[in-house]
Amino acid sequence: MLLFFRRILLLLFLCGQAFAHVVSISNGELRVSGRSATYELRMPGYEMENLANPETALLDEVRFTGAKRISSECKTDGGWFVCNAQYEFADDVTDKVDVECTLYRVTVPNHVHILYAAQGGNSDQKVLDQNTSMAEMRFHPPSLLESLTRDGQAGILKLLKSVGALLFLAAIALTARSWKDAAFLTALFFAAEWIVRPISPFVPIAMSPEFLEAVLALTAVYLTAEIIFLSAGRSRWMSSRACKVAHAPLH
Repeated sequence: MLLFFRRILLLLFLCGQAFAHVVSISNGELRVSGRSATYELRMPGYEMENLANPETALLDEVRFTGAKRISSECKTDGGWFVCNAQYEFADDVTDKVDVECTLYRVTVPNHVHILYAAQGGNSDQKVLDQNTSMAEMRFHPPSLLESLTRDGQAGILKLLKSVGALLFLAAIALTARSWKDAAFLTALFFAAEWIVRPISPFVPIAMSPEFLEAVLALTAVYLTAEIIFLSAGRSRWMSSRACKVAHAPLH
């Protein structure tokens, strides 16, 4: 029982540290018609306090492949800083637009940009941040095979770039005492992925990539120690799931 309460206190402490940073969020809307496109960027006014020349600094960090910005205008609207820009593509846009968003360079490292794009009656929406700065806005629903291929490749690349994530997965593999345990932990892993990803951009707290890497490494060390000294422990799944939930923003 004492060990259980120690685990709870550790998790509460880690969660409390996360409140030190608030998520920075902006919204964007891209509307495409033939070769022309309009883009509106809405940024909270308080983000402009330490930003020099925001009229150009913000729009320069949002780029659409094959498009040239031909005009722009920015103004303050209530508590928002709003920029409207006109773009011209070299050719007619058929079914997709590639976008790169690096607003985190001029705002804060944990900045999140929610981009909505539309062409006629078709639309797409993506969440862009420091870890996912490039995206493909599609104006037709991707097939199941396209979704699996695209998301699978992106997930594998991000996993290979994260030493903490690899260490965490290795610890999870060692945690399983049997094939039944392995299947249970794998199911929890994928369940956490599907549940947390859609809601993580809207959670009003943020954890830096360095902090999350430290949490992953700490969890791996904890699980390793428990495997060695507390082989009969029954709550390993709790610590591994809590760490996986915290790890979701890294995706």
